[in-house]
Order: sequence, then C-alpha cells, then structure tokens
Amino acid sequence: MGFLTALGETAVVAFSVSSMLSAGLANPLRELLGRLRNVRGVLRVLAANFVAVPLLGLLVVRLVPLEPPAETGLLLVAAAAGAPFQVKLTELAEGDLGFSTTLLVVLLPATVVLMPATVPLLTPGAEVSAGAVALPLLLTMLLPLAVGLLAGTWRPRWRRLRPLLGRISTVALLALVAATVLANLRALLGLVVEGTLLASLLLVVGAFAVGYATGGLRPDVRSALALGTAQRNIVAATVVATQSFGDPRVTLMVVATSLVTLAVLFPAAAVLRRTGSRVPGPRGRLRGGGSG
Repeated sequence: MGFLTALGETAVVAFSVSSMLSAGLANPLRELLGRLRNVRGVLRVLAANFVAVPLLGLLVVRLVPLEPPAETGLLLVAAAAGAPFQVKLTELAEGDLGFSTTLLVVLLPATVVLMPATVPLLTPGAEVSAGAVALPLLLTMLLPLAVGLLAGTWRPRWRRLRPLLGRISTVALLALVAATVLANLRALLGLVVEGTLLASLLLVVGAFAVGYATGGLRPDVRSALALGTAQRNIVAATVVATQSFGDPRVTLMVVATSLVTLAVLFPAAAVLRRTGSRVPGPRGRLRGGGSG
C-alpha cells in the first residue's frame, strides 16, 4: 500500500509538471495575454466554474442522499477548478489547446483565491488555508506553466520537447490511475455498492453541460470549455480534504470523483474529436459567446 501511495504521489507531480510545461511551450505568451483582454469572456468562465458548478454540487447532494463525508468531498470537488488533465483532454479532442491553456491561467489563481471563501459556504464550519491550497498549485502547475510560456516565447527551439513531455504525461497518467484504483479498490467498491458514485456522475456530466453551453458557437472552443469545466482540480480538493477535514472518507470521495471524471471525459473527448471539435484555423479567443 505504501508503494502504491508513493507511486500515485510521484505520478501526480510528473503528470502536472510535464502537462503544464507542454501547454506553456505550445502557446506564445503574446497570444495568451491577448485572450485575457476579453473581460466578458473571463467573467463568464469564472461564473461557470465558481458559481454554476458549486450550485450544481449543492443540487446534486440534495437529489442524491449521501453520508456527510461523501457530501463534503463532492462539494470540495465542485468548488475547485483548473486542472492539467484538461490540457490532455483537449489534445485528445483536437480542441483549441491555446484556449484550454488560457483557461488554466484564469482558473488556477482563481481557485487559490476563491476556495477559502467558497468552501465554508458549501460546508459550514470548514476552515480553508489559502496558503495550503496555493503551494502545491504553484509548484506543480503555475510555475511549470510559466516556465513553458517563457521558454516557448524566448527559446522557440525548446518546443521540440513537447512530444517527449506528451509521452511522459501519458505514462504518468496511466500510473496515477492504476495506483489510485489499486490503493483504494476495496473502498471504491464499497462506494459503487452504496450508489454513491451516482452523485459524482451527475456532477461531472452537469459541469460538462455548463461548460458546453457557455462555449459559444465554435466547436473547438466549446469542447475545450466543456472539458475544462467538467475536469475539476482534484489536487486542490485533495489538499483541502486532508488539511481541513479529519475524516478519510472525505478524501476518498474526492478520489472516487476523480476516477469517475476520467471515465466520463476521456470517452467524451473521443466523441468530440469524431464530431468535429478540431481547431479550424487561428487559435480561439477567450470569448463568452458569439463565434467562440
């Protein structure tokens, strides 16, 4: 069990760092800053991820009876946005990778700022440290993303590393899923028997629908936003679960929801790819509607 835990923790870091470096290398800094100038689009993305999805989480726990620890875990996932998985998912869907990277730049800092305020509203009595949330996101996501953006802008030849980084992220993702399932197999089977994972499924599918509806008319942008909204920030949710709650069942629900997310979104990305979500030409702007 100790080996599986260590493998999972190592795989999380390897996946996050390699994915963020690759995403940064793929996007010139000037293009990313240009997308961020669309204030209306940024506000719509923030509203979808930090208002609509947390409210959806509250609705789900009202519709599906859950034990208090499982309910808390699900709401933590609903409150956390911005994850490196969304870059991999967008690549698989052949969506707008530049748009997906811009989402991360918007959502990661917003998660650090908003989670300490949002979680106590969703789960009264909880205390969330902004520093505890910020540190792992900074080291494994924001910092590698910044390095990739700067390196891709000032040293374009470094973009040749992207295929290698892509292979590393794929291997790390497979190792992470395998280690997580094997380390928590008995507890996860218990959740399946209890029907608890239905709540996770409803949250993921509902968040996907929120992002899809917010994505405008361009299929490549719409798919990136749908996948990015549905893929919640499991790292941030896990940090809060372990730091602010003493019950391991809270963390287990976060882990279970992450596996449900992968089980739903990887096939969804494949479907989006087949139905034509690929980038048609110039990279999409961070728009709130209209043509993308």
